[in-house]
Amino acid sequence: EAQIESTVTGNQSIMTTTEKDSALKDQSQIYLPINNALSKVGHVHGFLEEIGQGVQHVASRVGNIIDFVQQANDRRKMFGEGFTFLNIPRSYYGILTKEMLVKGISRQNELTSTTQDILSLECAHAVYDICISERLLNDDCSLILDKSEDLIQHTIDSNIPSLYQEEYSLNRDRVVETILHSRYANLYNLLRDHLSEDSYVAIVRNQILVDVQGEDLLFQIFTSNILQRKSGEEAPFFEFIQRVCSECMGADGCPKKLKPGCGGFGIRNFLTLFLSIEVTKAMLEASNAKDSGDIAAYAFAQRKVDLFTEQLNESNPLLTEISDAMTREGMAREKIAASSAGSLCQEEKKDDCEKWMLVAEKEYLAKAGANEKLMKCNLKYKNLMKELRESQ
Repeated sequence: EAQIESTVTGNQSIMTTTEKDSALKDQSQIYLPINNALSKVGHVHGFLEEIGQGVQHVASRVGNIIDFVQQANDRRKMFGEGFTFLNIPRSYYGILTKEMLVKGISRQNELTSTTQDILSLECAHAVYDICISERLLNDDCSLILDKSEDLIQHTIDSNIPSLYQEEYSLNRDRVVETILHSRYANLYNLLRDHLSEDSYVAIVRNQILVDVQGEDLLFQIFTSNILQRKSGEEAPFFEFIQRVCSECMGADGCPKKLKPGCGGFGIRNFLTLFLSIEVTKAMLEASNAKDSGDIAAYAFAQRKVDLFTEQLNESNPLLTEISDAMTREGMAREKIAASSAGSLCQEEKKDDCEKWMLVAEKEYLAKAGANEKLMKCNLKYKNLMKELRESQ
């Protein structure tokens, strides 16, 4: 039921450079998000009630976020203290579905037909049931990360019904590849071959959020509360980011200039942050209720976890639509600015200017349409959470 008003303000840095280190260290680009609670539910309202107005979190840039988070997690396990991070549902990264086993993986640069199914629906059902019954999958149908390629293949080989043995054997390699790919399928649809398989898996394992703006990437992760007075109370937290600027070449054959804020603000992950905070709190409630043997409280908390996760799954593609439309609209407006003088297009560039004006208008409408769908999605889950609360 939590509703917030979020405004992101900042400047438009004019600094550009071809030196990656200079762009990443430059501090001329400022992003300042301001959050305000519109309902008396949720962590923003709780923060304002318990602590008052102030800084909720601060972002710090790191050189390699995968190494940084892995080291933090390893140290916490070894010494029993250190940063903990928000729980990001595995569905953010990818889960295994029967349809995925039927269709296989769609590769970005694959020249051969990718529309040919690799399994019949019946055989896919059999493989999927094996993955569940043999505990290759978590409860949310995401592949357990420690399951190796050899183990997956051996498990299916040993359990596939004779009726589907031949069909499965003919496509064994692609089936196993698809199951492994499911670990990061959603990220791959967004980033394609920007990252290696090892990098994708490390991102999933360490629960790192990813956003893309044009050819630039932004990695983000958020700690759990720090400086917390008591368990369950609101408190500030840290954000760590890594910007990966594109290394594209311009039309002149020279490297394109980099901007200090490459990768943007992470608009695609904005709702993910707030939902993951609520998921983490609900998971803690569920764990405490389970430990105390309170079955009703556990069921209530687990239902909250499920609703927040479902909202994240439904919102994610809409947020991607909004982010992509914003990026394309921004690029179009840059083209308009480059081909205009004052408020009027230069005569010799008029055709280009008008073309980009049409693109900007199209993407503006696409962004507005996706925003409308997101609002409907949020209203749907607001009502579901209200029904859940009132059922207590």
